[in-house]
Amino acid sequence: IASLDVESCLDKEILKMELDQLKKEVNTPRTAVSANCTDTVSFVEGLLPNDPLIKGVPDDKNPYKGDKGGCIIT
Repeated sequence: IASLDVESCLDKEILKMELDQLKKEVNTPRTAVSANCTDTVSFVEGLLPNDPLIKGVPDDKNPYKGDKGGCIIT
């Protein structure tokens, strides 16, 4: 019976934490995705010139490029 009381208390604590979080989230200002899309696209396009995943990394600055040896599988 004692383990049921502990589980019940833990469940109540978890539910209280979830309720507190939902109370915080309900006051968070919301905007439509369509309103944010233009800003997001502009932000990403502004970062493109310096994005190493798009532009690539020059060989002289790439720590993984060069004659450092390789992996030999035996």
